[in-house]
Amino acid sequence: MNEKEASEAIAGGADIIDVKNPSEGPLGANFPWVIKRIREITPKNIKVSCTLGEVPNLPGSISLAALGAATLGVDFIKVGLHGFKTSQEAICLLQNVNRAAKEYNPFIKVVAAGYADAERVGGLDPLLISEIASKAQVDVAMLDTAVKDNKNLFNFLTGLQLQKFVDSAHKFGLEVALAGSLRIQDLPVVYGLGADIAGFRGAVCTNNDRVKGEITEQKVRELVETLKKSEQKVNKSA
Repeated sequence: MNEKEASEAIAGGADIIDVKNPSEGPLGANFPWVIKRIREITPKNIKVSCTLGEVPNLPGSISLAALGAATLGVDFIKVGLHGFKTSQEAICLLQNVNRAAKEYNPFIKVVAAGYADAERVGGLDPLLISEIASKAQVDVAMLDTAVKDNKNLFNFLTGLQLQKFVDSAHKFGLEVALAGSLRIQDLPVVYGLGADIAGFRGAVCTNNDRVKGEITEQKVRELVETLKKSEQKVNKSA
């Protein structure tokens, strides 16, 4: 949310610093000056991502926002596919976002983010997100949750469904990101599914509160250690 949280996440060993504004939703957008300053204080070897918010079907407006985000030096731009009735609408918007961002910086990665609990908000089928991302020629297919309550990613999609999503995205040549109120104990499962990126906020905040809590170095470090143990376990079994 701010420079203080970014510093805590960096000190804890995070690989990607994701800048958002939880008060505006799970993928709520932060202010450009906040994103710019966080990029400035983040070491160059650590990537920074930002979100454009829970976006409506307004390709012109959102592509303009994407260009603005690209000028801030981020490595990833996330698009929350919230206000869409059809896959074609989402593909059209993502294509324009992709063009706007990459005409400024060809190396920037665009993330198509869908919602595992899409039925609760009238969203697109989450299992279609990888195909949508592929047709739009963006870089990352992501699943999150739209409603932040006591439920998480695994309450809405089974392990088999998530494995299908990951495998499908990889088949399309995409990276895969999984998030959605994940807990630290979920990380080994996410790792086992083969996801490239795991997104956490509430689990690394004080009181596990993603809105009122703050990210702490200690909680991020616990997450990093859990990831290392997962990697070691897989390497030993191999």
